[in-house]
Amino acid sequence: MVKLRLKRCGRKQRAIYRIVAIDVRSRREGRDLRKVGFYDPIKNQTYLNVPVILYFLEKGAQPTGTVHDILRKEKFFL
Repeated sequence: MVKLRLKRCGRKQRAIYRIVAIDVRSRREGRDLRKVGFYDPIKNQTYLNVPVILYFLEKGAQPTGTVHDILRKEKFFL
C-alpha cells in the first residue's frame, strides 16, 4: 500500500518536509516512490505537484493526517 506522507529534510532546528509517495513498510527517511511536493512550516510555504498527487490518489494512495490537513488547507479537497 502507498501513502502520501512527510519526509524530513533541512538542518537542525530548521526542518522542511518533502511530501512523498512511499510504501507503508518504509521508514520515514526511506526510499520514496516519487516526490510530490514540499512544505516549509517556518516560512509557511507549500508546493504541490497536483497532477502527480491526483494520480496517486486515484491509484489508492492514502494521505496521512498531516498531509491531508496540508492538502485541505491548500483547497485540494472541495
